[in-house]
Amino acid sequence: MDEARLRSLTPGVLTVLVRRGADFAAAEDAVQDALIEAVRVWPADPPRDAKGWLITVAWRRFLDARRSDDARRRREDRLEEEPAPGPAPAVDDTLQLYFLCAHPSLTPSSAVALTLRAVGGLTTRQIAQAYLVPEATMAQRISRAKRTLADVRFDQPGDVATVLRVLYLVFNEGYSGEVDLAAEAIRLTRQLTAQVDHPEVAGLLALMLLHHARRAARTAPDGSLVPLAEQDRMRWDTRLIAEGVAILQAALARDRLGQYQAQAAVAALHADAPTAEETDWVQIVEWYDELTRLTDSPVVRLNRAVAVGEADGPRAGLAALAELDDTLPRHTAVAAYLHERDGDLATAARLYAEAAHKAPNLAERDHLTRQAARLNTRRRH
Repeated sequence: MDEARLRSLTPGVLTVLVRRGADFAAAEDAVQDALIEAVRVWPADPPRDAKGWLITVAWRRFLDARRSDDARRRREDRLEEEPAPGPAPAVDDTLQLYFLCAHPSLTPSSAVALTLRAVGGLTTRQIAQAYLVPEATMAQRISRAKRTLADVRFDQPGDVATVLRVLYLVFNEGYSGEVDLAAEAIRLTRQLTAQVDHPEVAGLLALMLLHHARRAARTAPDGSLVPLAEQDRMRWDTRLIAEGVAILQAALARDRLGQYQAQAAVAALHADAPTAEETDWVQIVEWYDELTRLTDSPVVRLNRAVAVGEADGPRAGLAALAELDDTLPRHTAVAAYLHERDGDLATAARLYAEAAHKAPNLAERDHLTRQAARLNTRRRH
């Protein structure tokens, strides 16, 4: 049984049921039942038209469930006529499913979970493992999301920007449990690029590929974080880098710049540098200026301060940092780094230790603690 093949068919089957009049929650339950039946039946008797088979079985399961619901028996007249089995329709409504799962009425966490379930075809258990929460908690989150969408029309216009934010949230979760969420986000974004001819969709795919290309070099054998400047660039995936750069160049050529294209441009400049010392920081600052114009994000301004510190010297970076709210995540760690670059090891060591206490995860905390210890050792010798 090809699990990846089943998962790729899931969104198309779900959209057909919703188009026929099934509400989202009931349709999603029926599709899951059909997938379970496929796992049981297909190894011995594989269908000629896998998608058509799933649609037929899922629709029957939906009708069976609907008939057993006395409170909704009036709706049976409209839904009773079962379409004859046959080839799956050629129309692909997966794009509308992306829009539905990223609906503005959902919280970001609910939108992510529902996208992974409905579009990605992952089980509730797999999603729960990936997010390190109990399966019951994730099941409740998905159920609430489906209830929220109960009255949303499937043909309402969707917001590509919201879909991209959801996919980027999935990508940034990385890897936990048996599901590689970064790879899953790339798969779904590739699927979206086939549906939407928009430079920002291509920009997000390029950004994901360029970041994913550095994945193997980001951690040492003991699991500790390796900063970008210290990574072994021979471990970067040149195939993904080449693909990401080509996609980015094609998107930029359309002259409709957006934040994901600009972020990808920064990542491409890092990927293009043979060594950390040869990084084109001046051009990176220019891209961060574009990002600031596009988003006015405090996080972008924080990253720009680092780039300014590399391009124009640490004191220029500290001056840029002084304009930002010092409660920003990573603000203290950036200050520590720039003070170290400026030669103030005592201040840098103190700030690294302070940043370690604020770190959002164990790996980052350990890294910052080691940085503080390294500087304190240097000061004693």
